[in-house]
Amino acid sequence: MSEAKRVALVTGASRGIGRAIALRMAREGVATAVNYRGDAQGAAGVVEAVRQSGGEAEAFQADVADPRAAEALVATVHERFGRLDLLVNNAGITRDGLVPRLSHADWTAVLDTNLASVFYCCKAALRPMVRQRFGRIVNVASVAGLIGNAGQANYSAAKAGMIGFTKSLAKEWASRGITANAVAPGFIETDLLAAMTESQRAKVAEAIPLQRVGAPDDVADAVWFLTQAPYVTGHVLVVDGGLAIQ
Repeated sequence: MSEAKRVALVTGASRGIGRAIALRMAREGVATAVNYRGDAQGAAGVVEAVRQSGGEAEAFQADVADPRAAEALVATVHERFGRLDLLVNNAGITRDGLVPRLSHADWTAVLDTNLASVFYCCKAALRPMVRQRFGRIVNVASVAGLIGNAGQANYSAAKAGMIGFTKSLAKEWASRGITANAVAPGFIETDLLAAMTESQRAKVAEAIPLQRVGAPDDVADAVWFLTQAPYVTGHVLVVDGGLAIQ
């Protein structure tokens, strides 16, 4: 990277994995745009944490599942900071259920938020990145997109689609100095795991070769690596403690 201060946009960054990624970016000296949909308080907390550590961050509200909102978000971030170098598509939701029980709304909500939003944000971000002839795009997928997961057909389909999209993006824009990669987390210490009982958590840990669930910082480390790896593109970095080993 050049001496010019880099700028990152992290979607869904008010909590969990997105929060950890935003904090890692800021800790590395990257000016960070913290996107959130509805958790203004959480986003403000991330910004405050960054500023207290001497970093630069601002919160930006947008529902990236809305194509116009996603485009406006990228434009606003670019206008505010004057550039956009790193895009991390992390925003995501779940609407779990067995296939016969999934409603049309359950299906479309997950596909729109977890997959279509990645297309919208990447499409908008490519404009400044192409002009700069530099860009790093990292999409937060999931091991569910690699091996599937019962009760999460919509989520698994969205994450698998994200992986295919990432590889296509990498082939399209490598000649312009833009890399596109994905991380595929397994069980990470987030709100979902916090709701589990101790016995459920123990059962999850037993299925993982490293015998523990991951921390959001484990994913943030992987994302940061991919933004700093100029000769890595179209790659899916699995961060799951060995869960998906086959």
